[in-house]
Amino acid sequence: MLFLGAKKMIRLVVLGSAAALPSPRHLPSGIAIKFGDVFLFDCGEAAQRQMMKYGISYSKLRAVFLTHLHADHWIGLIGLTQTLGFFERSEPLLVFGPRGTKRLLEAVFAQKELEPSFPIEIKDVEDGIVFKDKLFSVTAFPVEHKTRALGYALEEHEKIKFDEAKARAKGIHGRLFSEIMEKGELAINGKKVKLAQVTFKENGKKIVFSGDTMPCVAVAKAAKNASLLVHDACFAEDELEKAKDKAHSTARQAAEIAKKAKVKKLLLTHFSNRYDDDRSKLVAEAQSVFPESVEAKEGLEILV
Repeated sequence: MLFLGAKKMIRLVVLGSAAALPSPRHLPSGIAIKFGDVFLFDCGEAAQRQMMKYGISYSKLRAVFLTHLHADHWIGLIGLTQTLGFFERSEPLLVFGPRGTKRLLEAVFAQKELEPSFPIEIKDVEDGIVFKDKLFSVTAFPVEHKTRALGYALEEHEKIKFDEAKARAKGIHGRLFSEIMEKGELAINGKKVKLAQVTFKENGKKIVFSGDTMPCVAVAKAAKNASLLVHDACFAEDELEKAKDKAHSTARQAAEIAKKAKVKKLLLTHFSNRYDDDRSKLVAEAQSVFPESVEAKEGLEILV
C-alpha cells in the first residue's frame, strides 16, 4: 500500500495531569497537540510555563479548546495571553468552549490590566464540528459533569492509499503515481485510468478528550476505534461514591469506556490530589480492565 502525501504524526504532550489543586509535582489540566500548528485542550494554571519547559512553540499556537468553565481548566489563559503579548503576537487566537465561555472570557479580558494586545476570537460551541483545517477536524460533544461540559474528538481527515496490485496492473509505476494523484486520471496504453480505480480510502487517526465527566455513552460513542482516548480518572474504585457525587470517573470506569469503544490506547488524567504521591493504584485498576492504559504525567509525550 502507498499513501498519497507524507504521513504526519500527531504529537501529544501532557502539560498538566492533576485535578483542581496544583502541587509541587503536578499541575491542573492541559494537553498540547502539535499537528501542523499547536492546539491546547484545556489551559490550566502555568500553561505557558509548561509549554516553554516541554518545547511547545508559542508562535505556532492557533486554538484552545476548553472542556468546561471550572477555573482549573481555563485560568492559565490569563498568563498565557500575557506571555503571548510579550512575544508581540499579532495573529488572532481562537478559543472554543461551552455556552458561557464567550461571556466569561470577554469580561475577564475587558479588564484594562488583562486586555490582550492581539485579537482573541472566543466561540461558544455545543455539538458537532467546531474547527476544521487541511489536516483534521475537531468535533465537540456534551458530557456529564457538575456544570455544562464538553468532550472533543480530533479526527485526521480520510487518507487515500494506492492499491499497488491494481495500480501496477493498470500500468502505473514510478512518476505515474504522482501524476495520477495530481490529475485524477491518466491515459495509459490507450485506456483511461481513474484515480478511484487504483486507490481506497482509510480513516485517519483520532484522539478523543473526555474532559471532566462521569462515565457516559457520549464518550464511548465519540471514541469508537480511536487511536487514543484521554479520559478523566479522578478517583480509585474504592472512592466510587465520591466519584459519582463529584461527577467524575474512576480509573476503572475510564478503562471500561476504552474497552467498550475499542480504542488503541487510554491516557488516564485529571487525578485527585489525594493520589499525588502515588497513582500506581489507579493505573493498576485501569490496566486490569484495559491493559493499554497509561498514566498522564507532566512532560509525557505520545506520538499518534
